[in-house]
Amino acid sequence: MPLTRRELIQNAAVGAAGLAVGGVIGKTVGGGGEEGASTSAGQGAGLSGQASQVADQRKLAPEDVTRALKTFVPPGNVSADEFYIFSSGGHSGQLHVMGVPSLKLYKTIGVFTPESWQGYGYGSDASDPLVKEGTTQGAGRGSILWGDTHHPALSETKGEYDGRWVYINDRANGRIGMVDLRDFKTKQIFDVPNLDSSHGGCFVTQDSEYVHISTMTPTLVDPSKAEGALDRFGDAFRGYSTFLAINPQNGRFDLNRSFQVELPPYTQDLADSGKLVSHGWVFINSYNSEMATGGNQDGKPPIEVGASKGDYDFMHIINWKKAEQLVAAGRTRVQNGMNVIPLDVAASEGVLFLAPEPRSPHGVDVAPNGQYLTVSGKLDPHVTVYGFDKIQAAINAKTFERNDPYGVPILKFDAIVAGQVEVGAGPLHTQYDDKGHGYTSLFVESAVAKWSLGDPYFKGDQAFKLVDKIPVQYNIGHLVAMEGDTTKPQGKYLVALNKWSIDRFATVGTLKPQNFQLVDLTGEKMSLLSDTPIGWAEPHYVQAIRADRLKAWEVYPPGTNALTMEKDPHATELGKERVERRGDTVEVWGTVKRSNFKPDTVVAKKGDRVIMHLTNTETTPDATHGFAIPRYNINCSLDPGEVVTVDFTANEAGAFALYCTEFCSALHLEMQGWLMVTT
Repeated sequence: MPLTRRELIQNAAVGAAGLAVGGVIGKTVGGGGEEGASTSAGQGAGLSGQASQVADQRKLAPEDVTRALKTFVPPGNVSADEFYIFSSGGHSGQLHVMGVPSLKLYKTIGVFTPESWQGYGYGSDASDPLVKEGTTQGAGRGSILWGDTHHPALSETKGEYDGRWVYINDRANGRIGMVDLRDFKTKQIFDVPNLDSSHGGCFVTQDSEYVHISTMTPTLVDPSKAEGALDRFGDAFRGYSTFLAINPQNGRFDLNRSFQVELPPYTQDLADSGKLVSHGWVFINSYNSEMATGGNQDGKPPIEVGASKGDYDFMHIINWKKAEQLVAAGRTRVQNGMNVIPLDVAASEGVLFLAPEPRSPHGVDVAPNGQYLTVSGKLDPHVTVYGFDKIQAAINAKTFERNDPYGVPILKFDAIVAGQVEVGAGPLHTQYDDKGHGYTSLFVESAVAKWSLGDPYFKGDQAFKLVDKIPVQYNIGHLVAMEGDTTKPQGKYLVALNKWSIDRFATVGTLKPQNFQLVDLTGEKMSLLSDTPIGWAEPHYVQAIRADRLKAWEVYPPGTNALTMEKDPHATELGKERVERRGDTVEVWGTVKRSNFKPDTVVAKKGDRVIMHLTNTETTPDATHGFAIPRYNINCSLDPGEVVTVDFTANEAGAFALYCTEFCSALHLEMQGWLMVTT
């Protein structure tokens, strides 16, 4: 049977990779004599002809050619990237989608910040309310137009990513956004009650029952009593672990089933969900159990000093299955519209426990079998691995050191630790592969450490052992192995999210890009494959999903409202366009296609309300059109089949040349019209 085009391409790539690897092992080719002695760099890489000349001209070493082949995505080969990573965009407020191994940027998803190319937050009914009204509590907060995205969380089924939705938190403002992966667009932004900031999550529970988000800095419970509150910090502030129930039909938040668990006023940090044997539990790191508040003008030490006095901080262990029972039994109070399990109830009813962990921890990560919890403390060179079975045994036997000041039981450290591994300076976060290894980022050392888990992965002296280490450039924060925080990790690649990139890229000014480094996990030793500059702010966390799990639409069903993902009642068919005036309101039902708007002229009086329902009648993939009205801050993007409504007041008289912003056809420049506003 003849080979398909894809098989021919794949076989050619495999053959080329074999030649390149052969060149690494033996750097000369050909027979003896003078010709063999003068082998060029390109020939040394196992190349010939033009490829060899290119390698020589670019001064590529044989190992450079191997790296290039391992990461190259041929033009038009849409399946060459095996994985997609969803990366937080930091203080850009967005979410970014990249391919692996190419590390090419495929898409920026507007979430908390207006994004002009997609017309996100510039007049469309599908995005304007999200961006401008996505913050609902607190005076003046409805105008927040930025966010600090930190931790994306993909939806799961049985602990595996299912490609339906992704959630992202706003670390700065305590909000959470929900993105539908049918069209990669934001559908909901929720300002979480009782959270002024967030860092503990977000993450999704094993079967997408909940998306979890919690406070970072504790919240002042009564904002009207801010005066002197820092002097009574332990009484005035609390943390909140939030379980937002997920509607299984559309991925949105079901607030009637959502709840919070009140926490002590420690600084809650990174968190993770139990899986398999630990399903039904969540684990949240914390620091500053000293409850330092700073205030050096009053003679107090800065927070960084005060928060590092103790030898231990506390991992919060929450039984959310039992919390559900308390909510159903009415053991809650309503606080800012949210059912909250009070701290004393959570402590006394077996919902909340604390576990000592080395001071200033940053990451807690649950292993694929759900049995091990890896904690990394920035000021401790070890990863500390807790056993879930040991935690359960200690809880059942009441093996407690004591209670904290709020009555929360503290488990005995020695009773719950399964092992410790000395990995290096400044460990932060851990991901896992499919062979029982953990990979931990070392911020201070600028490296990634590979180490072994315990039984059933490794036994005896092979368990909890440092296996390998690779330097990265520089100051790595998070990292991601492919599907490395699920029940079925894929291994193969790891991406290091490095905060500094000095000497890695050309100078582009004083603000340098971040650096994503792709690491090959397939060999006996980890090896670096590529550097990728990240110039859109500081990514914090990434999740990686197998490409074949994503089933995005190419076009909308005709007449779809992108926010509801249902048929829009204002959808307009070709030939049925119309304009109606009712008093001081002008309403338009229009169509958009290559290369015209119908109607292409709208007349209004100054002060009129103008409502325009626009339907992209295209059915061809990628036949996106734009709709912009200069001077009116209106800029919309209409994908094939999509309906968009813009609603504005014609408060400036004149002639405004509306136009299509997306280069759509040979007559794109002719795709324009007029908004005429008379006095």
